[in-house]
Amino acid sequence: MFDQVLKDNICSHISVFSNVNDTIYNAFNCVVNHCVQCLEKGGSIYFCGNGGSASDAAHAAAELVGRFELERKGLKACCLSIDPVLLTAVANDYTFDSIFSRQIEARCQEHDLVFFLSTSGNSLNLLNAAEVCNRLGINTVALLGKGGGELSNLIVNNIIVPSNNTARIQEMHIFLLHTICEIIEKEFCREEY
Repeated sequence: MFDQVLKDNICSHISVFSNVNDTIYNAFNCVVNHCVQCLEKGGSIYFCGNGGSASDAAHAAAELVGRFELERKGLKACCLSIDPVLLTAVANDYTFDSIFSRQIEARCQEHDLVFFLSTSGNSLNLLNAAEVCNRLGINTVALLGKGGGELSNLIVNNIIVPSNNTARIQEMHIFLLHTICEIIEKEFCREEY
């Protein structure tokens, strides 16, 4: 009796993946190029997101620092969503809407890249962080959904998943992150330790 829910979700998942078009392919190439260039220049990739997107951000950073599938040197990546002491200190002393922007001000440098993940593109803490990146000249990329929200106006290099369903957007985000990690890893496996 529960199998119908599973069948419906599989059909919904396939529908989202089937709607990938040239716009997404082109955006994907730009996002990957920015990631590779950042790391080639000695920069770090900082990931940020809220809720499930925070988990996906942490997962992507871990794949780059550790390994995805191939043995290679660790790559400079960090998730801005994972330090509970820092998150609660900034939220307590300022606001929750400052948790990423404060970290970006403190950590990011010229060749770094901030990678945003958001299903809605409308979280104030992400919007504030994107504005700080723009002010400081820090390169940004994003995985978004639901039309991209306000974040798509602040980040030029973004991939907007063609769905309004949060679960389907997150599934596409993790698929895209795995593919990005796979490509980055292959690029950096060419180098000697």
